[in-house]
Amino acid sequence: MDGRGGTEGIRSDYDVVIVGARVAGASLAWELGRAGYRVLLADKSRFPSDVLSTHNFFNNSVGMLREMGVLDRLLATGTPTYRRAYLRLEDAEIDGFFPEANGETECLCVRRTHLDRILFEHAASLPGVDARPNFRITGLLRSGGAVAGVEGTDSEGKPVRIPARLVVGADGRRSIVRELAGSRRIVSVPTDFASYVGYFEGFRQEGERCTEFYRIGETLAIAFPTSDDLHVIGLMFPLEWKDALARMKENPEAGFREFVARGLGATSFPSRLKEAKRSGPIRGLLGYDNDWHEAMGPGWALAGDALSFKDPAVGQGMHDALLGARLLRRILSSEPDWESRWDDMARRYEQELNDHFMPLFRMACGMTRNVPLRPEQAAVNRLIGRHPEATSAFLGLYNHSRTPEELERIVGGLLRQAPQIDSGEG
Repeated sequence: MDGRGGTEGIRSDYDVVIVGARVAGASLAWELGRAGYRVLLADKSRFPSDVLSTHNFFNNSVGMLREMGVLDRLLATGTPTYRRAYLRLEDAEIDGFFPEANGETECLCVRRTHLDRILFEHAASLPGVDARPNFRITGLLRSGGAVAGVEGTDSEGKPVRIPARLVVGADGRRSIVRELAGSRRIVSVPTDFASYVGYFEGFRQEGERCTEFYRIGETLAIAFPTSDDLHVIGLMFPLEWKDALARMKENPEAGFREFVARGLGATSFPSRLKEAKRSGPIRGLLGYDNDWHEAMGPGWALAGDALSFKDPAVGQGMHDALLGARLLRRILSSEPDWESRWDDMARRYEQELNDHFMPLFRMACGMTRNVPLRPEQAAVNRLIGRHPEATSAFLGLYNHSRTPEELERIVGGLLRQAPQIDSGEG
């Protein structure tokens, strides 16, 4: 693994210190290093190491990985690609292929033990990027009211003070940089669900390899084919199910299988899961907010989950980390005199983020509430599942190749034909 510990070689003239070196931080370090900036990329962990995540890239994001020059290394891990999605929403089935995006047709769900290490090493290979694992940031330096660097401890436990023109928090949904910088939380929608994730060997899928998503009653489940001949499978049920929470605490694997069987018994999912063998622990996230924070201020900025965490069921975290890094690099590259332009850059960064990420953030906020589907929405889901054009437009929301307005236009046209369609005349 590339990257150094200790304080040897630490500079006093970094343009940017990035706190957090996983997907958001490593991709931002690569973007900025390629643009000629002097970057310190620091993380409290060493790589490879795992984190709770569904770690999926839809094909639009696979295109960004290819453009970064890292896709071949990721594929060399043996992680399978897929292009199909199967969704069961109550009694509606939506089964189709993600439309082409960024010239790509295949999606990729690569485990974080591979992904984070490879992205970290890819960023560290640039001469302008100083990558430091096992660096713990504990405070921010300030000058004239602006953030002016970081303080913390290096891999040997020695105190460090590192000045920089900009500090970026890419350190996850519990970001220390966000807290210390005083970023305001702009939107907060709490989830109604507990979420559990596990890896399983021998999970059999029906038909072509795909991602699967189920919402039946109050149970949600999702499955992705991933690295090491495994599937990553997520289970969500209401936080108010206290007996279920107690059972999961008592015996996570047994509880996981029991509540999949209870909620999805009308499908083949439980029987296929029964055939599969668990690999590694079942891990859970009991309650979280779908949140959106102030993105930038004098001397600081946020990226990835530190900026906005959303329900994992929409699978947008990886995409937002990659694209967010590009957006921030463009903003910074357009303004050589950062110190006099913080307010303007912050407005532009926030606007770019809103334009690109807010539609699916709102979608995540809707999915995270335990609200029964309205009859009209259930009817629309059935309609989408019956018509390939609507199916493609619906799946295109996930890879940003189609907009909600386009889907509404297609569905509206089908609804106007509904009498003929229902009678077999259309």
